[in-house]
Amino acid sequence: MKRLLINGDIDLQKGTKIEYEEQELVCFSVTRNGDYHGPRRVQLSCIVGEIQEYSTFIEEEYIPHFLETESIDSEDVKIAI
Repeated sequence: MKRLLINGDIDLQKGTKIEYEEQELVCFSVTRNGDYHGPRRVQLSCIVGEIQEYSTFIEEEYIPHFLETESIDSEDVKIAI
């Protein structure tokens, strides 16, 4: 499980499967930043992981501040479903 900071606006919702770095990941949560104030481009903060990690996310058996964080452009993400 990790946090992706996606620079740019793509149509992501909770439960969307994405392909990133030849992995298929599921978006567990999506937060949209920068609509009114902030950077010129919208930024999406997503917690993503494999489907087996969903129970860990739901039961909050992780520490959000210690998740691996990557900042990427929206062009690097492909929506699978």
